[in-house]
Amino acid sequence: MKEGPKEHCGVFGIFNHKNAAELTYLAIYSLQHRGQESAGIAVSDGYRTDVIKDMGLVSDVFDGEVLARLSGKNAIGHVRYSTTGSSDVKNAQPFFVEYFGGSIAIAHNGNFVNTHNLRNKLEVSGSIFQTTIDTELIAHLIAKSKEKKFKDKIVNSLSKVKGAYAVVLLNEDKLIAAKDPNGFRPLCLGKVDNKYCVASESCAFDLIKGQYIREIEPGEILIIDKNGVESIKPFTETKSSFCIFEFIYFSRPDSSIFGGSVYDTRVKLGKQLARECPAKADYVIPVPDSGNYAAMGYAVESGIPFEMGIVRNHYIGRTFIQPIQRQRDAEVRIKLNPIKEVFKGKRVIIIEDSIVRGTTSRARVKTLRDAGAKEIHLRVSCPPHKYPCFYGIDFPSKKELIASSNTVEEIREYLGLDSLGYLSIEGMLKAMPLPASAFCTACFNGKYPVPVKDAVRNGVLDKKRLEKTKKGKNQGALRESL
Repeated sequence: MKEGPKEHCGVFGIFNHKNAAELTYLAIYSLQHRGQESAGIAVSDGYRTDVIKDMGLVSDVFDGEVLARLSGKNAIGHVRYSTTGSSDVKNAQPFFVEYFGGSIAIAHNGNFVNTHNLRNKLEVSGSIFQTTIDTELIAHLIAKSKEKKFKDKIVNSLSKVKGAYAVVLLNEDKLIAAKDPNGFRPLCLGKVDNKYCVASESCAFDLIKGQYIREIEPGEILIIDKNGVESIKPFTETKSSFCIFEFIYFSRPDSSIFGGSVYDTRVKLGKQLARECPAKADYVIPVPDSGNYAAMGYAVESGIPFEMGIVRNHYIGRTFIQPIQRQRDAEVRIKLNPIKEVFKGKRVIIIEDSIVRGTTSRARVKTLRDAGAKEIHLRVSCPPHKYPCFYGIDFPSKKELIASSNTVEEIREYLGLDSLGYLSIEGMLKAMPLPASAFCTACFNGKYPVPVKDAVRNGVLDKKRLEKTKKGKNQGALRESL
C-alpha cells in the first residue's frame, strides 16, 4: 500500500575526531531512510575543507578510496530527498562556500516558508545563487551579516528565516548545530570516543558506537569547538511544533526523537487503532516496513494473530526515476508481494501508516484479492491526510491528497476494501510520548503553526511565480536591508 511520503533530509556532524570522515559515512548510512537522492560529506582540518557529494545512495557515492581523500577531524554529512529545489547534483549537500570571512559548509533538514521572499531580496541586493535549495540562503545571510563574531552572524542569519530547520554548519574551527524555535525536525546531541556529535536521529549514534545525550531543544544553537559545547537560546521562546509524522512513519523504530521512543509510540498507535477501529478477521498483517510495529500493537490489543503476509523487496530502486511507464508499474507491483498461502480464503486486517494519493493502495488491494483474500479491512495508524506540508515533508498539494476531497466511505469504495478505518486525531495524540500541545498536526487539520502564506512548495524557482513577483512588485520595496 505504501505510496511514500518523503522526508526532506538527514544530517550529521562530528568535531575533533581522528576518524571524522569514516564515522560520518557510517552515520549518514544509518540515516539513509531520510533521503535517497543524494549524499555528501564535508571534512575540515582546521584550514581546508574538502567536500564530496553526488547523486545516489551513500554506498554509491562513497567507498574506501573516496573516503581516504577526506582528511580532517571535523565533518558534517547529509542525505537528501528534494522538497525544495529540484533533484539535481547541484542541489546535493553539504552546501559549501568561501567568502571574505572564511568558509562554511552547511547541511540542512527542513523547509523555510519565506524562501521566495528572502531569495528575491538577496538577488536584488546583488547575491548570485548557485542552487535552488533554501539551504543556500543561510550562507548568503551569513556573508551579509554585519555582526563581528561568527556565532552572532549565525544568530542574525537564522533569525531571518522562518519555518523548519535542523541544521549543522562547519567552518574552520567550529561545528554548529541549530534548531528552529518550533522544533519541527528532530536533531540530537551525542558523543563518540568522548567527542561531540549531532544527528537527525539517535540511530546514527548506535552504528558508530556513540552515546545519545539528549534532544537539542527548539530554538537552541550549539557551538562545538576546542572549548567544548556552548548552548545558547537567542530566539523568542514559542510553542513547540514537533512533527508528529516523524513518530508515525519517518524515523527509524530504533531511534529516540524529541525525547521519546519511536518503537513504543508506534506500538501504542496500533493498540489505539484496535480500540477505535475493530474488525473481525483471521490475521493482522502489516504493510512492511513502516506498518510493522503498529500492526504488532493492533494484534496484541485485538487478540487477532499477527502474520507477516507481505514480503518487501528491499533491493528495488525508486520507481519514479525509471524512464518507461511499464517498467515503473512493474516495480510498484514487486516492491510488496503477498504470500498467497497466508491470504487464501482468509479475512485480513492490513495495517498501514498512511494513505496519500490512494493509487498505489488501490493496486495493492487488487493484488491481495488476486492472492485469494476473502475480506480485506484496511486500518491506518494516523488520521486522513487532508493538507500539504510546508515544513519539510513531501506531501502533495491538497488536490492530490485523496482524503482532502473524499469521505472515508468514498476512499474505501475507490480502494476496493471491505472496510476502512483511520485513527482519530485524538487517538493519535493520546499515543504520543509528549503532551498533545507539543506537536504539529497541520497535515491532518490544516492548523499551520508558522504562517505559510508566502511558502512555495517543490522548488523555490517556480519560474512563473518568480516572474510574476518580479514584474508585479515594487522593486524598491525589495531593497530593504537584510
